[in-house]
Amino acid sequence: MLFGLDGVEIGLIIVFLCLFGGILSGFPVAFAIGGAGVVAFGIIAGLDSAGLLIHQAIDTSSEAYNAIVASGVRPDAISVFRYPDLPRAAQPVFPQGWEVALDRNVSFLVNRINERVLAGASIETLLAVLMFVMMGITLERSKIANDLLTTMSRVFGPLPGGLAVSVVVVGTFLAASTGIVGATVVTMGLLSLPTMLRAGYSPQLATGVIAASGTLGQIIPPSIVIVLLGTLAGDLYSVAQENRAQAVGCTDALTYLGEPAVVSVGTLFQAALLPGVMLALLYGLYAFGYALVNPSKAPAVQIASGPRGEVITRGEGFTWFLGVPVALIAGVMLFSTLGVVGSQSLIVDSFSDQGSSASLRTNVSPECQAAMIELHGQSKWDAAVAEQQTIDAAGGVAASVRLTPEEIAALRAQKEVDAAPIGTGVATLMVMLALTLAVARGVAPSANPAPLLIGALGILLGLLVDIALIRPSTSAGVTVLLLLIPLAMACYGCAHGAVRMAKNDLIRVVFPPLVLIVAVLGSILGGITNPTPAAALGAGGAIMLAAYRKLRDQDRSPKIIILATLAVVLSILIGINFDLRINQGGVSFESWVAFFFAYAAYLYAVFGLLFACWVLYTGGVLTPVVRETAKVTSMVFTILIGSQLLNLVVISFGGEHYIQEFLKSFDNELKVFLIVMLVLFVLGFVLDFLEIIYIVIPIVGPVIYGGTFDPKWVTIMIAVNLQTSFLTPPFGFALFYLRGVAPKEVTTGHIYRGVIPFVLIQVGALGILWFFPSIVTIVPALMAN
Repeated sequence: MLFGLDGVEIGLIIVFLCLFGGILSGFPVAFAIGGAGVVAFGIIAGLDSAGLLIHQAIDTSSEAYNAIVASGVRPDAISVFRYPDLPRAAQPVFPQGWEVALDRNVSFLVNRINERVLAGASIETLLAVLMFVMMGITLERSKIANDLLTTMSRVFGPLPGGLAVSVVVVGTFLAASTGIVGATVVTMGLLSLPTMLRAGYSPQLATGVIAASGTLGQIIPPSIVIVLLGTLAGDLYSVAQENRAQAVGCTDALTYLGEPAVVSVGTLFQAALLPGVMLALLYGLYAFGYALVNPSKAPAVQIASGPRGEVITRGEGFTWFLGVPVALIAGVMLFSTLGVVGSQSLIVDSFSDQGSSASLRTNVSPECQAAMIELHGQSKWDAAVAEQQTIDAAGGVAASVRLTPEEIAALRAQKEVDAAPIGTGVATLMVMLALTLAVARGVAPSANPAPLLIGALGILLGLLVDIALIRPSTSAGVTVLLLLIPLAMACYGCAHGAVRMAKNDLIRVVFPPLVLIVAVLGSILGGITNPTPAAALGAGGAIMLAAYRKLRDQDRSPKIIILATLAVVLSILIGINFDLRINQGGVSFESWVAFFFAYAAYLYAVFGLLFACWVLYTGGVLTPVVRETAKVTSMVFTILIGSQLLNLVVISFGGEHYIQEFLKSFDNELKVFLIVMLVLFVLGFVLDFLEIIYIVIPIVGPVIYGGTFDPKWVTIMIAVNLQTSFLTPPFGFALFYLRGVAPKEVTTGHIYRGVIPFVLIQVGALGILWFFPSIVTIVPALMAN
């Protein structure tokens, strides 16, 4: 044994030193990781060939080992950490020679690249990274972030610590649009740090709040960290729970857990929403509290305002910006509860429902039964047994059978009788139009209210038409004709309202990116689509939004962009309400009409997107956006390939198995998770999140995802932990990003002292999530319902 260490331990040390040597060498990290794997394998192979690396494995032929197995201990639970006194057998770290290990590594690498990079199931999700990166960089380069910061500074500046609060608000906006820590920190540092220093802000508070707000992109959806973690977490959790179920004697994870072992990126976005908002609120509250205690270090600042629009009273603002919108939303929710608003779908399945089964499978082996009782509790097991007995007494689970046309017609007629008077789609559309009218009224209360009243009358008339004339069986074409006049009146009022809102600086700047963020996140969080199409929508929307901003700066008409946006909305509405499958027989006339309208809207939307690209290209924006997007995306995928190579090197000499055995030896899930969190926190000082996700998580994932903790909670805790390490001195990445753009009068000491309170806030947030895991799980639970 070399230096008295096990050969596998020396191999891990060699990999560790090669990795950090490659990173510190100044060579591009994306290539240094793969190079570190090649160099480490060469060194380990050479030492193994020289007979210097000896692995002290447990002698499985010894009497002591056989006695432990005979006592009922599973062989896979026996390790050198749990049973250090067992006899050992010396063997090389490459039992079959390094040549065989090299051949296997090359084969596995090709397969993994094919599965995870080129053509695997995760490639579609990984494409969302490219789209989200492009969305964020487009918004950053188009100076929309500058507009947001200037506007928020005017709003919050007169408050104590207002500039710091505005930085948190804008940082949250950018986090929800970029998801890139470096880009957000650099942008905020360039835009806000000089302004805060000139206003008399403490350098510590200014740098701390910028660095902390910039790291919100780690956790607030659509976070690239969540996308990359999610692609791994789904596979790790599924495999780990299958292994866990089989280890306790159950056939599969579904039997053992009573639910599928599945976790998706969309679900993780839902889980990350509240923790991200919580962190942003904690940052803002700290900045406000700091200003109250130290008013001289965070003074209120009155920033010269631009065209803010008409001055309104506090009562008018409360009524139109808060009272009426809350009343509208609460009213719709109340009517939904009372059954006035609801689904009017008449879709009936051609097959009858299959009879319900017991809450847990009970026809399992005695070993699996004991494990399930331990996991779920005796009461749930007894309830499942009683349910199964009832089902068996009734002849078993009722099989699904094809319904006759008469039965389908009867079910459809019953659904029409039970349908709500107002459809959910109509109610949602009318509420959105009503919110637009309310905000427009609040922006300019003294303006002529007649157009807004016409719009409100159109909304009321549309609801009455839906109640009186439209039935669930009414065709989509007839529905459009009946609602045409009310919608025209409502749109007339909203068009006038939009003109009034455009004169308000706050709404003009905040509303467009807010709508884009809501559209992207809403489609994911609501389960309407998966992250990749939503990311494509975000990238296209960001391009059109940036083009709109560019045209306004050039005093050119942005009508093409506005009409293209409306064309996108129109095509979506038509697609939702009409059957556009014209390639099947018996297509109705209204479906053909709807198809041509939708296709025309689609073509105009494509034209608008191409026009937006041309505007950005001629304005010198598109070229750097595409170049930076290609650079970041290439780095992500190159790191993915290099990390696969490094992981395979660790696996080839038993390093992964050795680490997992060490973690499992504690027999305490809580202690194991705390150890992993501590290791990730320390590694976050010197490794980027990409390296940690692709190198460390695959090694420790089978252990931390193979226990009883909720996988959503585990993943979000890891993301928040990585975010904390980004801030922690002396090696936090966000600190280096900020140091690179900070003025000379701001020292590194200022930055370090400034982020310490925010690091403590992060640690406190981790504690809150630890003691209140429902903060993570409540949104996915509600969305599922």
